[in-house]
Amino acid sequence: MDLARSLTVQAYSVVSERRLKVSHEIVNLKTRYPFVIARGGYAAHENVIVKIVDDDGIEGFGEAAPNRYYGESVATVVSALDQFAPVLGSADGWSLEAIDTSLDRVLRGNYSAKSAISSALHDIVGKRLGVSVYRLWGLDAADAGESSFTIGIADNEGLKQRVADAAEYPILKVKLGTDRDMEIVRIVREAAPQKRLRVDANAAWTASHAVKMIDFLADNDVEMVEQPVAQHDIEGFRFVRARSKLPIFADESCLLSTDVPKLAGAVDGVNLKLAKCGSLREAIKIVHTARAFGLSVMAGCMIESSLGISAIAQLAPLLDHADFDGAALLSNDPYDGVKIANGRIALTDMPGIGAIRVAAAAEQVASGGSR
Repeated sequence: MDLARSLTVQAYSVVSERRLKVSHEIVNLKTRYPFVIARGGYAAHENVIVKIVDDDGIEGFGEAAPNRYYGESVATVVSALDQFAPVLGSADGWSLEAIDTSLDRVLRGNYSAKSAISSALHDIVGKRLGVSVYRLWGLDAADAGESSFTIGIADNEGLKQRVADAAEYPILKVKLGTDRDMEIVRIVREAAPQKRLRVDANAAWTASHAVKMIDFLADNDVEMVEQPVAQHDIEGFRFVRARSKLPIFADESCLLSTDVPKLAGAVDGVNLKLAKCGSLREAIKIVHTARAFGLSVMAGCMIESSLGISAIAQLAPLLDHADFDGAALLSNDPYDGVKIANGRIALTDMPGIGAIRVAAAAEQVASGGSR
């Protein structure tokens, strides 16, 4: 079956008739295995693909990956797009900063919806100028670095299978937050004795339990711990970091650049995601704010297609660590874009964010065209 046709798709619906025309479709992304973290998991994920067309007919694309933990769903994304359409319809498509500000005035939150718009607009600007977004920012693809591969919560045999599937990745990020966390780490470490390991508790531990766990993790050559305590427990972070043998990163606790100052001194680094912060421009602000406070910077993703990964990957040269495996976890990725070869992020020279629909890519190959 044609991969593009295997998707559950809602037909494009135009919600603006003026300068920037906005439309969307809903895609059903299926993971190869149920992706389970401390808060639960699913085998299928509905995301929203946003298309913006400027008055010259140039198309830009972005992906919204709504997450109920942050108060979003497909329905809220679609509703937000309806409210954002008048702003975009009268906006200058070059004025990316002004558009970000205007969207925030129209509707607070709704960050995954805003991030899809931001990605699509950056895609258009890059295509207008004929360059990749990372080149617009003056970055070097050689600095893109490596991505980890996430090992979701599973039974023992499932863990071993996931580790085997991640053979090309030198770095594994292991999801914890269960009553068998030590067993999970032992199994993964035994299955991957030479790999670099990181763990992510997704806010599931108390501060005191985190300290005990970190001693065990250090003995098993884990190199960092992500979000060990609850989202708003900054003092818990501070308690853990003061007693930790390993670097501590905040994820759920860091949505926007304005969250970084309160985390300074309580963590060693922050993890940004487009679905949390709302735009590529805000993501860059998080990077520079974190640097100003002496913090390391990681960027990650939700379950997303290569469209979403290609957008966040434009920041890769600015990062200390990356977790861009969202598309690698899928069985039906509808886009072709930034690759992660042997764990290394390979940015392309395609204009914009560097992603193309699989069907369109296949047509280009069949016709002898090049990307």
